[in-house]
Amino acid sequence: MPLQPLEFRVESLEQRVTRLEQLPARIDDLTSQVSQLRTEMRGEFSAVRGEMAEQGAALRAEMAAQGSAVRSEMAAQGAALQMKMEGQGAVLRAELGTQMRVLHEDLVSRLALLQESQAPRSKGKPRLRKKS
Repeated sequence: MPLQPLEFRVESLEQRVTRLEQLPARIDDLTSQVSQLRTEMRGEFSAVRGEMAEQGAALRAEMAAQGSAVRSEMAAQGAALQMKMEGQGAVLRAELGTQMRVLHEDLVSRLALLQESQAPRSKGKPRLRKKS
């Protein structure tokens, strides 16, 4: 490798020194930018956490309201169903009573027919029963 003239080498060294002298300022600038970025990110993360907390609270409140509405609706439908069942029970009891009366009357008439058919037929006077 041929030797470079001294002037060229000195000039090269001066350029290197100039660049090295600029490094601390550039490092300070980068440090400042990183610090600013950290501050901005901390603020943004804090804002995101705040929004998430608000949305979570709103969601919980909405779910509670919906749950309350569903419970109220179920209670109303349960009461309506109970009333309907009570009405149907009354109708069934009335029908059952009617059927029981019809069956009773039928039984009484059949028993009367049986008694008539088993009663002795006399050609004369009807017999009187003795009283004890």
